[in-house]
Amino acid sequence: MTSGSSNAVLQKGLPARHVPQRTCVSCRQSTSKRRMVRVVRLVDGSVQVDPTGKKSGRGAYLCWDKKCWDAALKKRSLERALRAPITPEDRVALESYAREILQETIGEGNPPLREV
Repeated sequence: MTSGSSNAVLQKGLPARHVPQRTCVSCRQSTSKRRMVRVVRLVDGSVQVDPTGKKSGRGAYLCWDKKCWDAALKKRSLERALRAPITPEDRVALESYAREILQETIGEGNPPLREV
C-alpha cells in the first residue's frame, strides 16, 4: 500500500471519505456522482448538459449509457425529474450529446470522472 493512493487506502484513525451517490432517472441505478452526467434546467427554462456539475438550477442525473438517454427522452422521465418540458431545440442538443460524446466514452469502458 502506498501513501499516494486515493480513497482506496484509509489512513489509520481517519474516517472514510463520503462519496456522494446519485440515481439515474432512467434505469434507477445508484452510483457515484462523478460517474453520472448531470442535466440541468436553468432559470430561463432551458435544459442542457452540465459537465462541471456546478451550474445553478434543477438537476437530474443519467448514466453514461446511451440506452438510458434514449429511454429518458422517450418516456419523459427526464422532463419529470426536471419538472419542466424539454423544448425541441434542447431535445436535439441532448440527443446530439448522447450520440457524439457518449459513443466515444462507452467504447472505452470507463466513463470519464469529472471534478466535483
